[in-house]
Amino acid sequence: MNLKSSFLGLSLGLMSTLSLQASQIDYDPLPFGDGPREKVLERLTTGKWWERKANNMHQKFIAERERSKAIGFAFYAHDHGVLKLTVQCFPLLPDEPTSVTLEIKEKGQWKKLDTQDVLYPGWSSHFRVENWDSSKTVDYRVKLGDLSTFEGTFRKDPKNKEEIVVASMSCNSPHDETPYQRAEYIKNLSIHDPDLLFFAGDQSYNHKEHTYAFLQFGVQFADIMKDRPTVMIPDDHDIGQANFWGEAGGVADAMSGDSGGYYFPGSYVKMVERQQTFNLPDAYDPTPIKQGIGVWYTDLNVGGIDFAIIEDRKFKTGPKGTIPPMGPRADHINDPSYDRKAVDLPGLKLLGNRQLKFLHNWSQDWTGAQMKSVLSATAFTGAVHKHGKLDNRLLADLDSNAWPQTGRNKALTEIRRGVATHLCGDQHLGVSVKHGIEGFRDGPYAFTNPALVNTVYGRWWWPENEQAGGGEKIDGPLPWTGDYLDGLGNKMTMLAYANPKYATKAELMKNRTSRADGYGLVRFNKSNNKVTFECWPRFCDVRKGDSVQFPGWPISFQMEENDGRKPAGHLPMINFDVENPVVQVIKDATGEILYTRRIQGKSFSAPVYAKGTYTVKAGLGKTDLWEKKSLSPGTKQLVNAQLK
Repeated sequence: MNLKSSFLGLSLGLMSTLSLQASQIDYDPLPFGDGPREKVLERLTTGKWWERKANNMHQKFIAERERSKAIGFAFYAHDHGVLKLTVQCFPLLPDEPTSVTLEIKEKGQWKKLDTQDVLYPGWSSHFRVENWDSSKTVDYRVKLGDLSTFEGTFRKDPKNKEEIVVASMSCNSPHDETPYQRAEYIKNLSIHDPDLLFFAGDQSYNHKEHTYAFLQFGVQFADIMKDRPTVMIPDDHDIGQANFWGEAGGVADAMSGDSGGYYFPGSYVKMVERQQTFNLPDAYDPTPIKQGIGVWYTDLNVGGIDFAIIEDRKFKTGPKGTIPPMGPRADHINDPSYDRKAVDLPGLKLLGNRQLKFLHNWSQDWTGAQMKSVLSATAFTGAVHKHGKLDNRLLADLDSNAWPQTGRNKALTEIRRGVATHLCGDQHLGVSVKHGIEGFRDGPYAFTNPALVNTVYGRWWWPENEQAGGGEKIDGPLPWTGDYLDGLGNKMTMLAYANPKYATKAELMKNRTSRADGYGLVRFNKSNNKVTFECWPRFCDVRKGDSVQFPGWPISFQMEENDGRKPAGHLPMINFDVENPVVQVIKDATGEILYTRRIQGKSFSAPVYAKGTYTVKAGLGKTDLWEKKSLSPGTKQLVNAQLK
């Protein structure tokens, strides 16, 4: 997809404004300012950090790091001929090297590509390589002078693989018996060998010490990140907030509240986003928001699967002061008699106009794409009934993408236009659903992965009447599946859920294998357009096969089923001159694009959902190369759409 603006100058400009170059490091103990919100940040990794006594595990993790391992980890992504790599270092001593060199192996010899400074605060270094040949697998290493070396592999784009596999993960709580390692995940993921790693958010739970927490996370997953493309989405905890409604860069009035905006200063947010998202492809529209905070919503093509990566928190309206008070917290609703329309008011935003435009354009551009998927932080439905403990029932949580309802439906409509599958995290509870927009099951499939470590805040799917939902029965071992309305009145169909067995933190810590830790695995099969959701417990042995997955999984469906509307009829069969063209159907009366999809084969009878005339476009990838034909249901004429 070639929709992005040039980013090279912007990225260099962002780095110079985000933080000081390493050659200018003065170990400022208050790099974000000396105000009450600023001076509490990054105390473990700024100033003369080496002079502080290591009295706790956090300080020891930083202070006792072997200096030959001062490079903690590295991760990358490449697309459209550009490779972008982030190297995350531990805090450096004044006499240690302050720049990182990137080398690749050619014909058995290491070749230098570039040298970049380590940036302060944050201790990260970033590389952008133009004209990258993604058809080859290349070994790389990064060197911090003679002090530290880290090696990995830039994988070639797996475009010739029949099946592309994505590992979907989030919510990496540090409250774990093994806080600095994730051996079970590394073992199982090494066996799965995914083509893409997706970390959907909450890589960090330390609200004031992101660099420390990011190093903790990165060391845990370094062995799998170094060798395959990685996508990270910073969520609320990553930027230091328990809940987060960005309001396009506004300022929040509290760290743990229900007002919109960012609590900590924009300079801290920019550091977090630099560390986690620099490696992503260039932003679709890089125009900064308030406080000079950047944006990173974009798309990434891996092996013919086109992933839209969206920022579902950044532009969202906060509930405080924008909707009528519903209880002690503006973002929680528990009164079943409340007026749902009263919280779905004109002017409330979810993704915002910029991202809706992006999704609209992205859904139409299938250049190099066989299938599509959307990656976001959280879910477009309230698929949770109990929060934190089993006796805490919550009707509606406005922190999810279920609210505002109009914004939710706009987003799902754009996702449906591209028959895309939705993947996310945040909710701690692993669930698979089929969304409803106008009616039940007419929207896309979605998978919310379980928490990597589910000790902080357990959640449960638990209908109050403990009855199955409506609609056609969902085959499987779980009792509470079928059609439901969430607490905001959104239509959704529950397919599978992975409830933890125990409730309290003490019980969860004691019973590690029963708290529903785990990860998602999503398989995109390009030979038959089949998508499969798999949900794996943390402590399972994946070599035993599907029997050890959470009950209810695996779940498979066809890509085309992401548009679940019932056809009112079909247009006449169209025959094409090439295999697997892209077809777009437009309703003439309104100009609405019903859908854009790549079909399989050389003929297609397009489903439509009402009487009328329609324009069908067909082509190989981009709309400006397509030829138009006007058709209507019931017409006997056969039309051949010739491809340019």
